[in-house]
Amino acid sequence: MQSMIEFRQRIYQIVEKSEGHSGLSYGYDIFMSVCICLSLLPLFFRQQYPVFYYFDLFTVIVFILDYIAHWMTADLRRTYAHRWAAFLLYPITPMGIVDLLSILPGVNLLPNGYKIFRVSRLLKIVRVFKFFRYSEQFQLLFRVLRNERKVLLSVLMIAVFYIVVTALIMFNAGQGSSHFDSYFDALYWATTTLTTVGYGDICPANDLGRVISMLSALFGVAIIALPSGIITASYLDELRKERDGK
Repeated sequence: MQSMIEFRQRIYQIVEKSEGHSGLSYGYDIFMSVCICLSLLPLFFRQQYPVFYYFDLFTVIVFILDYIAHWMTADLRRTYAHRWAAFLLYPITPMGIVDLLSILPGVNLLPNGYKIFRVSRLLKIVRVFKFFRYSEQFQLLFRVLRNERKVLLSVLMIAVFYIVVTALIMFNAGQGSSHFDSYFDALYWATTTLTTVGYGDICPANDLGRVISMLSALFGVAIIALPSGIITASYLDELRKERDGK
């Protein structure tokens, strides 16, 4: 019994994100990052080469073993009133769901078909989120977003409100113009204007619409700049905390 506990603790020390104290854990992080990159490599090509099958087979086996390792050490990661609760709840945790979705495309339990093939390729993109577990930079960014979630959510609500209202004004001001045949066209235009993209495929055709477009662009730059400053300040604060902690 004691040897089993020690074995699980050793597994936990290896599979958890390395903080520079364990060479084996650091090597495991690098190994898993390489496996994630290999599993994503076929998505960069339309044609599926035979070597990609072996990449997928190898990485899926690694992901299954990694999933089991995290599941069997779930009680060491979080404290619950009952130890069994940790094992029961791990599959529905965010990273547990990501791990499971990363495995499903490679087990081939679904019948072959074009639509199923496309779904399988899309599910493989979920493997990108596994980097959050093994990359210190991604974890730092996640902490920043979590710390500033209330402020960022407020900015998002302001941006959505701005887009809806601007699109409504432009749609009614541009009636009679072929450029805004529906409210969705105006909504699409307002979104691209807010993000300063401006594809030019939809644009106002009268003077009133152009005036609204200029004002929208000016206010859009101000709204987009808000989260940039918030994230930068919080990111620097997190870096300062890490440096002071070391």
